[in-house]
Amino acid sequence: MGDHHTCCFTGHRPEKLPWGDREDHPHCVALKENMAAQLEEMYQKGYRHFLCGMARGADFYFAEAVLALRQAHPDVTLEAALPCAGQAKKWSSDDRYRWTQLVRQCDSHTLLQEHYDRHCMLRRDRYMVDQSSAILAVFNGTRGGTQYTLNYAMDRRLDIYLFDLNHPHLSPTHLVP
Repeated sequence: MGDHHTCCFTGHRPEKLPWGDREDHPHCVALKENMAAQLEEMYQKGYRHFLCGMARGADFYFAEAVLALRQAHPDVTLEAALPCAGQAKKWSSDDRYRWTQLVRQCDSHTLLQEHYDRHCMLRRDRYMVDQSSAILAVFNGTRGGTQYTLNYAMDRRLDIYLFDLNHPHLSPTHLVP
């Protein structure tokens, strides 16, 4: 799939989200609603293929929102970009179950490498950016993988849509390359 109509996602795990794993928190609910609205807007702009790194937290929200978008628009596809075969093996049983259900519903899967090493997540993130022309991001300004992915996306001149965790009901800020 070419990058012209492909959008990827980066975002924090629950440990860096203000509400943690409390997805019924009003800010989390607002972010998920806003994410769904932005995905519909991306669809209207011609995006049909979406890439997700399938991490806990915001990646799960994104994957679930794309799957909901696919219900309304059957030409939408979701690709799981998996950093390594054992991505979810150390997670809680609830998170492993959720991950398994999401991965099963994806239209395609790309396994970046068989075994975990300290760079596999970054390879996964670069793969997603390299396949895309836009990225949606849930970012709180802290150092880590999400910041790395956003910096790489800026270097690759992607359209960036940045969700504000302090004001999750607001439309994301669009950073034009």
